Amino acid sequence: MIEAVITAAVAVAGAHAGPSLAAFGQLSRRLLPPRLSGIGRPGHVALTFNGGPDPRATPQLLRVLDRHDVRATFFLPGEKVERHVKETRDIVAAGHEVGVLGYQHRLLLSRLPRDVVRDLSRATAAITSVTGQEPRWWRPPYGLASSTALLTARCLGLTPVLWTCSDRRWGRPAGPEAVYRSVRRRLRGGGTVLMHHSDRAADGDSWNAVLGALPEILEICQVRGYEVGRLRDHGLPAVPSTL
Repeated sequence: MIEAVITAAVAVAGAHAGPSLAAFGQLSRRLLPPRLSGIGRPGHVALTFNGGPDPRATPQLLRVLDRHDVRATFFLPGEKVERHVKETRDIVAAGHEVGVLGYQHRLLLSRLPRDVVRDLSRATAAITSVTGQEPRWWRPPYGLASSTALLTARCLGLTPVLWTCSDRRWGRPAGPEAVYRSVRRRLRGGGTVLMHHSDRAADGDSWNAVLGALPEILEICQVRGYEVGRLRDHGLPAVPSTL
C-alpha cells in the first residue's frame, strides 16, 4: 500500500523531527527558489484557484474563463472532488488542470506524520480516480508545510508551488474592486496568481467577488502583454522538489 511505503520512508528520513518546516509567508516566499514561489517565464502569468469544486461557483467560473479563452490550474481538496464529481470533470473537460490541495483543507503543521501522509495520498488518489489524470502540482493549505508533507509530495511525484500575488480575502468580506486591487498590486510577468474558487474559510458567496474581479484582472494582463494560462504552461520544472 502506497501510504505504508511513504510512511516508512518518512520515518527513515526523520522528516518530521525537530522544528524543520517551510513557512511560506509573503516574506519567506521571496527567499525561496523561484519555482517554489511560482515564478515562471517572464511573459506568462499562471492563473490558479484554491478550493472548490462547487455546484454554484464552478459553472460560472468556467464560463468566465471560457469567454476569455483562458485555461487555469485548480487546486482542489480531495473530499470535495469525491463529493462533486461532475464539477471536477467539467473543470478537466474545459482544458484546465487540477492540482492537490490536500484531502481536507487543513493546516498540516499540527497533524501527525501518518495523518499527513494519509491526507496527501488520499487526495492524490481521489483526483486521479475522478479525472483520469495524475496531478502534477501540490499547494500546501495556507502556504505552510512540514518536512513530512514535502517528502510525501516528493514520493507522490507532486511539485510544490505557491504564489506571487493573491486576492488576499482570507475569509473577510471583499467586493470585486478590493479583489482586483489586491491582485493588481503585485501582478508581474512570470508570476502566479492565487484566487479563491470556493473555500470553507471564506464567506458563503464571497466567490462572487472573484467572479466580478476576474474579467478586469484578465484585461490588465492583456494590456501588459502577459499570456495567462496553466502552471504546466508556465515554464516551471514539474519535478519533485524539497527545500
